Amino acid sequence: MADHSIKGKVALIAGGAKNLGGLIARDLAKHGASAVAIHYNSAASKADADATVAAIQAAGAKAVALQGDLTTAGAIEKLFADAIAAVGKPDIAINTVGKVLKKPFTEISEADYDEMTAVNSKTAFFFLREAGKHVNDNGKICTLVTSLLGAFTPFYAAYAGTKAPVEHYTRAASKEFGARGISVTAVGPGPMDTPFFYPAEGADAVAYHKTAAALSPFSKTGLTDIEDVVPFIRHLVSDGWWITGQTILINGGYTTK
Repeated sequence: MADHSIKGKVALIAGGAKNLGGLIARDLAKHGASAVAIHYNSAASKADADATVAAIQAAGAKAVALQGDLTTAGAIEKLFADAIAAVGKPDIAINTVGKVLKKPFTEISEADYDEMTAVNSKTAFFFLREAGKHVNDNGKICTLVTSLLGAFTPFYAAYAGTKAPVEHYTRAASKEFGARGISVTAVGPGPMDTPFFYPAEGADAVAYHKTAAALSPFSKTGLTDIEDVVPFIRHLVSDGWWITGQTILINGGYTTK
């Protein structure tokens, strides 16, 4: 029987320097991962990446931070190659990379569409492809999407629309990788209390989101707290191995599906 615990496992996290990705990286180290490779996009996140590496090491795990723009297949191939050279083949591969755009449908430019597709859809596809090549047998792969896959919210056509294909990629990959015991999932958090969420929203919209979930009164901010998302992801990449091909929305009842 395969060992599905996190202890002794190697993890690779795209977008693992800060916010939800950074907390996932620290959490895996805390729960016994032997090594965690984190990716960050640009020099602006280097300080956060360094702090996350230090936290991982303080938890007793080996750590490395790798920088790159993952909107090309070649960059993702390099990420996996560099991570494997530094910490070994991953047992766990998590992609938290994403970009949000709030804009009326009629104002979305071709450049907007191309950028959102590159970050949210293309990166996810090729990360899954490389994970399928390199993750160890009985491994776990998880992609971050959005709870807007279960809602119809104005002005997020490009964001939710370019995250939507990941739900299909997840199903397809789970069928193809399952023969090796690999579980493939996607997680769609609700509006999160992080800097990723706030720049797209005005004060009135933020106030609405803070009251929109069924469990908002019991959240510290009313929004989805990343500390409440991490345990679900930890479960999916460990004892929750029997869950595969699924997209799970974690949002306190902000949407249902």
